[in-house]
Amino acid sequence: MPEKMVTIFGVSTVLGILFAASQAFKVEISPEYRTIAQLGDSMSLTCSTTGCESPSFSWRTQIDSPLNGKVRTEGTKSILTMDPVSFENEHSYLCTAACGSEKLERGIQVDIYSFPKDPEIQLSGPLEVGKPATVKCLAPDVYPFDRLEMELLKGDHLMKTQEFLEDMEKKSLETKSLEVTFTPVIEDTGKVLVCRAKLHIDQIDSVPKERETVKEVQVYTSPANTVISVHPSTRLQEGDAVTMTCSSEGLPAPEIFWLKKLENGILQPLSGNATLTLIAMRMEDSGIYVCEAVNLIRRDKAEVELIVQEKPFTVDISPGPRVAAQIGDSVVLTCAVVGCDSPSFSWRTQIDSPLNGEVRSEGAKSTLTLSSVSFENEHSYLCTVTCVRRKLERGIQVEVYSFPEDPEIEMSGPLVHGSPVVVNCTVPNVYPFDHLEIELLKGETTLMNKDFSEEMGMKSLETKSLEMTFIPTMEDTGKALVCLAKLHSGETESEPKQRQSTQTLYVNVAPSKTTIWVSPSPVLEEGSPVNLTCSSDGIPAPKILWSRQLNNGEMKPLSEDTTLTLMSTKMEDSGIYVCEGINQAGISKKSVELIIQGEQVSPKDIQLTAFPSESVKEGDTVIISCTCGNVPETWIILKKKAKTGDLVLEAVDGSYTIRKAQLQDAGVYECESKTEVGSQLRSLTLDVKGRENNKNYFSPELLALYCASSLIIPAIGMIIYFARKANMKGSYSLVEAQKSKV
Repeated sequence: MPEKMVTIFGVSTVLGILFAASQAFKVEISPEYRTIAQLGDSMSLTCSTTGCESPSFSWRTQIDSPLNGKVRTEGTKSILTMDPVSFENEHSYLCTAACGSEKLERGIQVDIYSFPKDPEIQLSGPLEVGKPATVKCLAPDVYPFDRLEMELLKGDHLMKTQEFLEDMEKKSLETKSLEVTFTPVIEDTGKVLVCRAKLHIDQIDSVPKERETVKEVQVYTSPANTVISVHPSTRLQEGDAVTMTCSSEGLPAPEIFWLKKLENGILQPLSGNATLTLIAMRMEDSGIYVCEAVNLIRRDKAEVELIVQEKPFTVDISPGPRVAAQIGDSVVLTCAVVGCDSPSFSWRTQIDSPLNGEVRSEGAKSTLTLSSVSFENEHSYLCTVTCVRRKLERGIQVEVYSFPEDPEIEMSGPLVHGSPVVVNCTVPNVYPFDHLEIELLKGETTLMNKDFSEEMGMKSLETKSLEMTFIPTMEDTGKALVCLAKLHSGETESEPKQRQSTQTLYVNVAPSKTTIWVSPSPVLEEGSPVNLTCSSDGIPAPKILWSRQLNNGEMKPLSEDTTLTLMSTKMEDSGIYVCEGINQAGISKKSVELIIQGEQVSPKDIQLTAFPSESVKEGDTVIISCTCGNVPETWIILKKKAKTGDLVLEAVDGSYTIRKAQLQDAGVYECESKTEVGSQLRSLTLDVKGRENNKNYFSPELLALYCASSLIIPAIGMIIYFARKANMKGSYSLVEAQKSKV
């Protein structure tokens, strides 16, 4: 038990000592141990205490030199400020702090340096290709320079590196440099020179302070290959103009200067442009012209000699060496002189035939006027000019032509869809016709082309034509039919003379689909009104003409309106009415029969039969006929009954023919005659039997049946014909219809 208590007492004692130590007087300095500052900057050292309420401070250098700074004490801190930092501040500074009788001291080493500017790159002069040049790299105001390292690079290539390790005699700012001599090449243009300076201060900074300067390399070449080009020539005549262009190679591009050598050897400046133009040259402008190419490196020269000669007189004839003149027109030939003060003129034809024209000369010009050109003017005319003792002659060929009118387009008749038509394209009064070409086009498509290259017997005006046949269609409407005539004038003109006529095509379509509507019906009671309306398709829209067919076959015109109206019909109005659709392309007719009845009767005596029988075999022909003795066929409907609805059959004269009967043709057939008074129905059942497999039905009985059919069918036809004559008629028209269409 006593030993344990001793141990506890010992631990308490240690804890008390540690607590007292934590409250002990301490001094710290910031920055710690060592710091670095650049000359001219501002720097502060701070000395602070803990564990003392009212400490006192003092500062000194380790060698007792002046502080070269200002001290400021605030409570537990004392600050030494050096502003600006100078060489005198490079010391070990000590801060002494006292707390009562206790003193503590802390020290800090202050190092200084100078590295204020980027390095400079200096060249010995412009860099010329192939010539050595010196590059100098300078680092100004460096301290301490014995810790300086410099590098010079060209692009990524290190040209030189240098360290300055020599002893420093005193503290001072030094400018250090690095030099490299190299020979520039053209490929160096655009690269960069890099001057890099590194100042290794001490171990405080693991990375040295670094500055660099970059300069782009511009490599020059002296002017060379200086060349002069002259247009039009170095030999000129008075009044001419000349353009001289000078070019030279070099970097930078040389400036061009033009000069002229005077008789005393002096060079007279003319221009600072690459091109020198001299106009209205005189003989005294002859001489040597110098082109000087100059850049930063040097200059280069080239020379050219211009010779200006006296200008001879010239003769010009217009409109040109050849002129095309239309018969009947007036043409003026002009002979003009340049460079002669008093010329004399004479005109003649090359074959010495009469001029057939009027000559007028005045000053430096003479004209020959052909007032009304004719075949006799087709010559080569010559103008002779005499100037003192010299003569010059110029000729002009007059070519005569006739092409006075546009071509004419003629057609054999109106254009009708599908009907051939002859087109004639005529060009009147042409000369020379052997140079004529005629082209016929429809839209942009050439239909025919013809040229007339046959020999001409004599000079005369001819009418030439092109003819072709084509079949117009509806699609041609609106297209342009073009007759293009070209008169090729030989070498006189590059393009032929052209005339053309255009005609827009309008294609007619003959009337068709002529249709008649009868309202209310073609079968009427006496006194009822009726409207007969007619329409017909065609281009242009057909004109409608209504006529009635008389008993003698003649047609009686009734109306030119679309609708023919009979307000109160009579029995004698019964008959055949004809509608004609008429246009330029043709006529289309449609007729309808009106039946005017005195009294409406109920249908009776309706009969429905199947020939040859109501029971037939598959493949047989069956005729189903419906007749009713006292009503017209327009009141009769023939149909086949079915689950989905009755099918109205297209009967002809009350008969419906089934060729090669099939099993599905079997069923109930019904005939209905219906009037406003009453109606009647008849029906029959058609049975179609299938044939047996693999059996030939071509038997004597079948042959006999076929023969009988060939006799019976015409007989039936005759019976139906006479029945119709007796007003026994049948059809599939609907009685309920308000309007019948025929």
